[in-house]
Amino acid sequence: MTKKTFILASIIFIGLIIVLMESASLNWAWSLVILVPLILLGIYDLLQTKNSILRNYPIVGHMRYLLKDIGPELHQYFVENNTDGKPFSANRRNYIESHATLTAENHPFGTELNIYKNNYDWMEHSIYAAERLKEVPRVNIGGIDCKQPYSASIFNISAMSYGSLSPNAVEALNIAAREGNFFHDTGEGGISPYHRKGGDLVWEIGTAYFGCRTDDGGFDREKFKEKANWPEVKMIEIKISQGAKPGHGGVLPAAKNNQEIADIRGVEPHKDIISPPSHKTFKNAKELCFWIKDLREMSNGKPIGFKLCIGSQQEFIDICEQMVETGIKPDFITVDGAEGGTGAAPIDFSDSVGMPWEPALIFVCDTLKKYGLKDEIKIITASKIVSAFDIFKAICIGADLCNSARGMMFALGCIQSLRCHTNTCPTGVATQNKNLVKGLVVAEKWKRVKNYHQEVTKSFLDLLAAAGCTELNQLNRAMIHKQMGVEEKTISEVYESKY
Repeated sequence: MTKKTFILASIIFIGLIIVLMESASLNWAWSLVILVPLILLGIYDLLQTKNSILRNYPIVGHMRYLLKDIGPELHQYFVENNTDGKPFSANRRNYIESHATLTAENHPFGTELNIYKNNYDWMEHSIYAAERLKEVPRVNIGGIDCKQPYSASIFNISAMSYGSLSPNAVEALNIAAREGNFFHDTGEGGISPYHRKGGDLVWEIGTAYFGCRTDDGGFDREKFKEKANWPEVKMIEIKISQGAKPGHGGVLPAAKNNQEIADIRGVEPHKDIISPPSHKTFKNAKELCFWIKDLREMSNGKPIGFKLCIGSQQEFIDICEQMVETGIKPDFITVDGAEGGTGAAPIDFSDSVGMPWEPALIFVCDTLKKYGLKDEIKIITASKIVSAFDIFKAICIGADLCNSARGMMFALGCIQSLRCHTNTCPTGVATQNKNLVKGLVVAEKWKRVKNYHQEVTKSFLDLLAAAGCTELNQLNRAMIHKQMGVEEKTISEVYESKY
């Protein structure tokens, strides 16, 4: 709740107190202390000309804005059931909370899901369950041209910039990555001091080149060389597009763009910062391949990859053809879906642009196989992946490992108040307001993120054993089924006619 809304709510609440005072025949002088501000507010509402609601409904009209401000929380607590919340249901949020706090318990009374609805996913299990692995498998990332391959967890922190997230949130995430032995993607906002707490980093380079940016917004090779060779930077990721706003640059609202963030990014403070929709360093698939080679050389052979949400399938096919022609391949590709999250995006982009996650992942995997590229290139994927089954399904479809942004935010304490873009996040996760940030205690929150990662990957091992498998490469699409009403298909059959 903003300070303005709090004041308005207080005035309205005090008005109710007046009624009680009158009914109790209390001193009228005390009532005047309260009545005078309300009368003045009412007169102002009647005389102002900018807001017709307040002009027509003085004082009472402020309730509309109070309810609008706290509406998401009211809806969560009093309207939603456990399975229909958006973007994440109460059950999904509780799943993360219980794993983060080590209070996960067995679910009572059976599933709450409608298993005959369209697109209900389920996995095959084996009556000959395998022995559960003692350690979670890791994935080696690095092709033949990579001199510093990286061993990655199957579950990691997806791209979230300092600026979008608070300093305390970024620091807690990085310490969790350090203690839990998984990586932390910086997001496109550059590497801040809060990223450098010992956790492994994937440095994301976006279209605005924050952290390696020239004064006119171009790519600065010397700044890149310096930071790419920091020991905590394990991989570099070129951000071509992201699921929540593909074809649109990243957005940092002015309210979040303080002096420190502006200095890190190399921009002016206290202004909306919108990254360009595309890169200056390459304009076609061949130039992208040569830039990958250039970045690999400047980073002394660290793994280089790119992230994208699929739009034009032909454009991705063109990239694969150029990989074959030039012999230059990325070490990994991160596939985002249209349902990906963001702190701020135009609603037309978040609702209606880009290919959804499942068909996108299948298309990328199959296209790489068609061109003989899959063996050298690892596929990372991210889009609403928060549970052990989500990871299992993603690997069955074709991913090698997964990232999660909103899952890690929930583990930090996010309550899905849907204020990421307003700088008023009540939990101190997605705000730069110091009064709110101080509520996120780093010493406590990093433990929750580490616990969440640990418990989810342990649960993944249970699913792997239930499927009768002991290795990641035994997972395949035939193990994932979609219930479509009374009809059931494997996920391969669902998308067979398209891809």
